[in-house]
Amino acid sequence: MFDFVRKHTRLLQFVLVLLIFPSFVFFGIQGYSRFTGGEATAVAKVDGHDITRAEWDAAQRDQVERLRRQMPGLDPKFLDTPEMRLQVLDGLVRERTMLAAADKLHLVTTDDRLQRIFATDPQFAQLRNADGSVSKEFLAAQGMSSVQFAQRLRQELSMRQVLQGITATAVGPAGSSGTALDALLQQREIQLQRFEPKDYLAKVSPSDADIEAYYKNPVHAAEFEAPEQADIEYLVLDLEALKKDIKVPEEDLKKYYTENEARYSTPAERRASHILVKAEKSLPEAERAKAREKAEKLLAEVKKAPGSFAELARKNSDDPGSKERGGDLDFFGRGAMVKPFEDAAFGLKPGEISGVVESDFGFHIIQVTAARGGDKKSYEEVRAGIEDEIRKQLAQRKFSEVAVEFTNTVYEQSDSLKPAADKFKLELRTASAVKRAPQPGATGPLASTKFLDALFGNEAVRNKRNTEAVETGPNQMVSGRIVKHEPARQRALAEVKAQVRDRVAAEQAAALARKVGEARLAELSKAPETALPGATLTISRAQTRDLPREVVDATLRANADKLPAVEGVDLGAQGYAVVRLLKVLPRDPATGDMARLQQQYAQAWADAESQAYFASLKTRLGARTTEAAAAAASSPAAN
Repeated sequence: MFDFVRKHTRLLQFVLVLLIFPSFVFFGIQGYSRFTGGEATAVAKVDGHDITRAEWDAAQRDQVERLRRQMPGLDPKFLDTPEMRLQVLDGLVRERTMLAAADKLHLVTTDDRLQRIFATDPQFAQLRNADGSVSKEFLAAQGMSSVQFAQRLRQELSMRQVLQGITATAVGPAGSSGTALDALLQQREIQLQRFEPKDYLAKVSPSDADIEAYYKNPVHAAEFEAPEQADIEYLVLDLEALKKDIKVPEEDLKKYYTENEARYSTPAERRASHILVKAEKSLPEAERAKAREKAEKLLAEVKKAPGSFAELARKNSDDPGSKERGGDLDFFGRGAMVKPFEDAAFGLKPGEISGVVESDFGFHIIQVTAARGGDKKSYEEVRAGIEDEIRKQLAQRKFSEVAVEFTNTVYEQSDSLKPAADKFKLELRTASAVKRAPQPGATGPLASTKFLDALFGNEAVRNKRNTEAVETGPNQMVSGRIVKHEPARQRALAEVKAQVRDRVAAEQAAALARKVGEARLAELSKAPETALPGATLTISRAQTRDLPREVVDATLRANADKLPAVEGVDLGAQGYAVVRLLKVLPRDPATGDMARLQQQYAQAWADAESQAYFASLKTRLGARTTEAAAAAASSPAAN
């Protein structure tokens, strides 16, 4: 069932939104007033009613579980972050606000409308049984009764009505849509002159005072900080480690080979051509005899001149699917053809021609043109692979038991990994300069956020204790300990002087480029007819020609009442640019159908209006998060 949900996520999007928040298990929009939580900490309030920490935690767990079903390999820690938890709370506030608004506006979904929508809407087709009822398998997988499902669907449809009057009726006026599309799609022809810092590096020379001032500036402190790092040792318990000590008796390997011979054989195939004289089994015997006689005559011609088989097939075969190819049927295996045809074809060698073969379709003359497959690898060829596979299977069975022992050992003897390494015959691995976050190119446990979080935990750092055994992948447990720890520190100026000098030089070169560019702009402002070096460019927001965004924005923002016009663009660390605007051109035709774009603009307008209306609903209903929410967002969900 979970596979079904994962494969139909897009189709079921509308339904799944009903399942996010477990607080909506009460019945009836009129029952909204029962959403109270006076005994628990309120993290938000809507229309005078609390959203409690317990409800928020439940919604978070529900969302994490649903996403894990859809993406089984996803690390749950990525889902239980403060940002994700606040998103869930925002969703709860939105749901409660919409429920309250639907209740106050009397937007109740009747039983008849509920049934009609479920029975007719295509997005519910995969959830409907033949009799129109909802799939019990789906409900069971979600832990719901049919009453709960109907009520959640009723609530969602009622909430949709709150904004539907706005989203369904919003219109993008022609005037405003034209202005907006012009801003996006209008083209302008320009000349451009860049003043890049790299061209001015040779003209600057930072002094020691400049370098020291840059280094001591608090704004740049983080640039010269040596990050926290540690030299570590660690153990990896996985299937590869367990396989080393597993021995498989030779007789078991041979038995496995015998029981799985089909896996080591290539299916035999034949390529054949045929001439069919059609005569279905239901025909009178006289007509079938006449057809056989025709086939015998064709066989005599083929045997007299085997090279003419393809030509005779084109002229005489009654098989429309192969006659144009000279009777060629391409390669086929056993079971693909009717049995008399198959037996004859697999009884011939390449180049041989059969006699007349009778089948339910009529009479065939068969020529085998090629053969392949049918080979079987010897036991010696596949022995190593069989042994590895069996050892892997045995290691998987053993892993669960050993993982518990491994976990206990690294915990009970937490001042060293050597006892665990000796007991389980594991390699004691080491790594240097390990940081709190996975580094580019990291693999294995060093790419695991879970392992690194444990490694840099307070106890592991302060007392250099073994970490707990951390699951870093399927059938893989890891424990590590810090051997040497270096906290984050500010590097001395002597260590980073060359690096600081380069940055100061870059700043000074950018300032000089800006100064020269501004002087050029002043010249052009007095004589805008002066051409700039280089070719002209035609740009729009859709066709930026890889120019910096600042240049594109300045070009399309420039006043085009009097042309040519000039603009200066400060590119910060990238220098300066002078733009000379020559022409204003119509919208870029490559951007597509204007009617479709106007529809998209109208949809964007509708989205903006609905967001504004929802904001007003929140204000009217007093929807807000409390001070407790920010602190709770950083706390793990209650179990």
